[in-house]
Amino acid sequence: MQIVLDPPRGVAPVRLGMTLDEAVAAFAAWGTPRVYPADAVRDFDVVSVEYDGIGFQAALERDRQVTAVTVWGPDGDEDPGVHVLLDGLDVFRTPADEILAHVARKGRHVNDDDPRAPYVPGVTLAFTRDTSQEVRRYENGLPVHFTSVLVADETYREK
Repeated sequence: MQIVLDPPRGVAPVRLGMTLDEAVAAFAAWGTPRVYPADAVRDFDVVSVEYDGIGFQAALERDRQVTAVTVWGPDGDEDPGVHVLLDGLDVFRTPADEILAHVARKGRHVNDDDPRAPYVPGVTLAFTRDTSQEVRRYENGLPVHFTSVLVADETYREK
């Protein structure tokens, strides 16, 4: 199965701007979604589901619409049948440095001031490499592959 990241529109079939009911229906294709309502710690609703070792989460902030979709890669050495693609590159199987170089070649600025959490302003794509799992790492200690990716609208980082 292929999941396509489509910044700044979403992660098909979940699109930015969807309502809670629409997001739940979209995630239902992958399993039984869980809804976590806003609470004292988090002032927005979250819908999440896991499919074949890949985690998906939609945040519903402004006007209770989806404002961001986060995808978590597999734990450790798991090799799920799901491929999460950005322009045809698998975000969790292609080395992180290659993904960032590809984004830069497409004319996008990559902010990598924090190499554990680089992001592309104005699209928005935000990546993380943080993990406590035993994974392959570069000599500097950073995991070779990303552990999650967030897709949001152009103004997400400004909030």
